[in-house]
Amino acid sequence: MKKLAIIIIFLGITSTGFCQLQIRSFEAIDSLQQIQKRKIIVFIHTDWCQYCQKMKSTTFKNQEIIQSLNSDFYFIDFNAEEKQDILFNNQIFKYQPTGNNVGVHELALQLGTMNNQIVYPVLCVLNEKNEIILQYNNYLNPKDFKLLLEKLKE
Repeated sequence: MKKLAIIIIFLGITSTGFCQLQIRSFEAIDSLQQIQKRKIIVFIHTDWCQYCQKMKSTTFKNQEIIQSLNSDFYFIDFNAEEKQDILFNNQIFKYQPTGNNVGVHELALQLGTMNNQIVYPVLCVLNEKNEIILQYNNYLNPKDFKLLLEKLKE
């Protein structure tokens, strides 16, 4: 019984001490925009990209960044190799195989392609009308990502 009480107290302390990043889906964006207009930040990544994984384990674990993303933006964490169809902006996007167990999602290409190529990780920022206002394809450490978020709030 004492162990259970200790676990409950520990979980209560840790859950209130740390804010969780709210990850949205493309399908939810339209209804969310009707409630409150916000810019959308799409983090396009793959499982095999080391810089993508580094951003996930550092930048997106930073409490200031999490609070800013949760309060001022809609954040979408998007695996470029996602195989499910996605309805976004009244259009269906599909996974496009390019070989044996290899491929890329059409929506990742649509949002992440710069200079006719996609290089991971990609940050794509959309305005309230789902129009691309910024694309950035490189690792961003927490300090630089905070600066970017501040500029995007203006």
